[in-house]
Amino acid sequence: MSTQDEVRTRPGQGPGQGQGGGGAPTARGGGRKWWVWVAGAVAVLLIAGVVIGVVNGVSGSASPTSAAACKATKVADEVLPSVVTISASKGATGGVGSGEIIRSDGSIMTNNHVIAPAVDGGKVTVLFSNGTEVPATITGRDPKADLAVIKVNESSLPVIAMGSSKDIQVGAAVVALGAPLGLSNTVTSGIISAVDRTIEVPSDNGQTALLAQAVQTDAAINPGNSGGALVDCDGKLVGVPSAGATAPSTGPGTSSGSIGLGFAIPVDIAKRITDEIIATGSATHSYFGVQVAPVPAAAAKKMGTPNGLYVAGVVPGGPAATAGVQQGDIITQVDGKPAASPNELEAVTIAKPPGATVDLTIYRGGQTSTVRVTLGAQP
Repeated sequence: MSTQDEVRTRPGQGPGQGQGGGGAPTARGGGRKWWVWVAGAVAVLLIAGVVIGVVNGVSGSASPTSAAACKATKVADEVLPSVVTISASKGATGGVGSGEIIRSDGSIMTNNHVIAPAVDGGKVTVLFSNGTEVPATITGRDPKADLAVIKVNESSLPVIAMGSSKDIQVGAAVVALGAPLGLSNTVTSGIISAVDRTIEVPSDNGQTALLAQAVQTDAAINPGNSGGALVDCDGKLVGVPSAGATAPSTGPGTSSGSIGLGFAIPVDIAKRITDEIIATGSATHSYFGVQVAPVPAAAAKKMGTPNGLYVAGVVPGGPAATAGVQQGDIITQVDGKPAASPNELEAVTIAKPPGATVDLTIYRGGQTSTVRVTLGAQP
């Protein structure tokens, strides 16, 4: 495809694709093509002027042979009626994605980038698995987390069963359902390859979105799968497919499909945010109240300090300041995990609501200590 968007991944993360699995462009053309090339597990590539960081840190990966496959026919029969194909357009710009029914009164969960082309006067339509097509309205959206809710004027719709992020296990079998390339009622299967990835992908107006604590799967995820359903063998939703990766083309006008690197927003995060969107029309994120920058390895070695995030500023009276974080501190861990990128803090503000607590390990004056921060609501 001719358009690629930049995706950045951080240490301990997997490669992402710009909203990959994302809305498949319609025949009208002009739609945003959320697709990025990735080649190899440890590489930094320069392709068509787009820098893509593919990093190490494959912790939690598993072989497909480690889990029994789901009985996909049973899962498909049970879940497909709850999965829809979404078309969004405005003028000559449009795309196709997927979604799942989360309320019997017509509320449907999807990705923000699926319906973004229809914002400010565009058109959204929903195609059900039985072939019925109806118009939809946008209830609300969260570009930061790449989630949205739309609504159709229908009742007694089949609602997808909700799983729990706590039950997601590496190696467990899963099934992905959606409309890759606009092909409705498509079912693929695989396993949970890894968990807790943080994937940075393009969002509205040149901004970025974060897939926080994303679930990685080798079930085929292609453009158009975005917003669809990743379910366990009981047909319960465990994630919302939102990004994927593909190998580089071998020549002009050629491209490849899924290479078994797909990423889904975990169900607990997706449910919390979309429930709030349904209730209020928008989503509230938490914040730390700090400005941080990574400490380069060479600088850390020269100064004799640990690697981490240098605290360049602290918001007076903010959550971090209240917990005792000071300018000049180095945050070395976030909830026990190494802090290498500001995205680690940003992902927490998406994954956890205001009022939740986070333990930060900080280095100050040659001493290491841990402080507990109670997250505030982002002003």
